Amino acid sequence: MKQGRSHVRRAGRPSTQGPRALHELEVRVDVDPFWMSSLRGLVTDLAIKADFDLDAVADLTLATDEACSELIGISNPEDTLACNFAIDAQRITITASVAADWWRTSAAIPTDTFGWRVMSTLVDDVEPLDESRLIGIRLTKFRTWPGD
Repeated sequence: MKQGRSHVRRAGRPSTQGPRALHELEVRVDVDPFWMSSLRGLVTDLAIKADFDLDAVADLTLATDEACSELIGISNPEDTLACNFAIDAQRITITASVAADWWRTSAAIPTDTFGWRVMSTLVDDVEPLDESRLIGIRLTKFRTWPGD
C-alpha cells in the first residue's frame, strides 16, 4: 500500500489574483482519488465559513471536485496535487495544480470537454494554468449579496 503524504500550509502572502486575500490556505496531497472527499469537505467548510450561500457552496464544491479530477486524470501517481484557497470580501479563488514535466506532452488542460463546461457553468471564472513547471485550473466564485 502506498504511504500517503499530505501537507497543509497557511500562506502569509497575498493572492496573485484580485485584492489581497483575507485568508489563504494551501493543501498538498497525493494525486490519488483517496483525497477527493477530504478536498470536497474542505471546500465546503471554507465556503460556509466565508458566508457564501448554500447554492454557491455546492457550486464551488462540485467545480473543485471536477478540477481536481481533471488533474488526477493527467498526472502521474507520484505527483502532488496542490490546492490553494484564497478568500477575500468578494470572492473565493481556488487554484488546483500539479508539477508539469517538460516531457509530458499530454499534460495540457483540455477546455473543450464536458468537465470544462461543468466548471464554467458552476463558477464565475475558470482559467487553465499552463506554465513551464506547473499545470492547473483556477476557479473563482464571486459572492452574491441579498437582492442581487
